[in-house]
Amino acid sequence: MGGPEVERLIALLAKLPGMGPRSARRAALKLLQAPEQKMLPLATALAEAARAVKSCSVCGNLDSRDPCSVCADSHREQGLICVVEGVADLWALERAHVHRGLYHVLGGTLSALAGMGPEDLNIASLIGRAAEAKEIILALGATVDGATTTHYLMDRLRPLGVHVTRVGQGVPMGGALEVLDDGTLAAALRGRRA
Repeated sequence: MGGPEVERLIALLAKLPGMGPRSARRAALKLLQAPEQKMLPLATALAEAARAVKSCSVCGNLDSRDPCSVCADSHREQGLICVVEGVADLWALERAHVHRGLYHVLGGTLSALAGMGPEDLNIASLIGRAAEAKEIILALGATVDGATTTHYLMDRLRPLGVHVTRVGQGVPMGGALEVLDDGTLAAALRGRRA
């Protein structure tokens, strides 16, 4: 095709979620056909994001600020913390405008098969934040690992005296929060239960 530079571009694009080899070739072709308008601005944005974006030291969100723009927003309900598996779930809830409190990103779920134990997740800092919380919403996916993690966190948080709820109706078994539509996310958050 177009030499080692093109092949490397295609190989890197193919590693992105939702991109296979064919999609990567099409994207590479579009970028290469208009390098000044598409490729160079993309390269600049990628370099700037790589330099500036970091994990929030409070909640684990990705932002160019620390604490992130969510944690720094004084208009948010400070005593309400929504616990999510990953940043994609946080962004999905923000996109749906259904949560006006703070977040806590675990960085995964407990999984014996994947070798993920409590020490591999951002649980210790959640326990530390629980003292300042009125309510902690466990918004983990309806998977076996999500349910295991939810039960583990409920056992750890209950003795601290904080009100613990979990998302209710609307999250299908096996469903990931990041792929749900805004209405389903809103119903699940409104339908949370102790």
